[in-house]
Amino acid sequence: MSYVVDFTDVSTVGLESSPVAEALAGLRANEARYFKNKYSREFAVVPAAEASDLVDYVHRILKEERDLEISSPPLEASEMEVEGVRWTHVFYESGLAINVLYTLAEGGKRAVGFKLSDGMEVPAELADRFKFARQRSKLAGTIRGTFFVIKGEY
Repeated sequence: MSYVVDFTDVSTVGLESSPVAEALAGLRANEARYFKNKYSREFAVVPAAEASDLVDYVHRILKEERDLEISSPPLEASEMEVEGVRWTHVFYESGLAINVLYTLAEGGKRAVGFKLSDGMEVPAELADRFKFARQRSKLAGTIRGTFFVIKGEY
């Protein structure tokens, strides 16, 4: 069942099992605000169990591009296409959020972004491979993020 994320009244619906549920909800709301302000689009998520194709897509890119496997269970996923770009998000129980930005046209931007919820440790599978920059968010507190460019075709 789909859930439209509200960034004015932040809720932990669907994220309750996360030890950093409040911060992860803020991170998810931050994404919702971005899409609403930039593209006038609602940001909807579905339980990961109902979106195994999206989770598999993100995991395939991580495995093939960087030989990464995320140990935390996925809680929710989302996908939308805006202005020729497919955005796929997966939110994990640990507080990790991964987004794949994939421009459908040849030669466009394609990248994987990682965002860490306030209060969570850097996952072991990412700790030695990426440096995280910090940014402040009214909704999510301190967000630590990093990314890598996708080289293959997906």
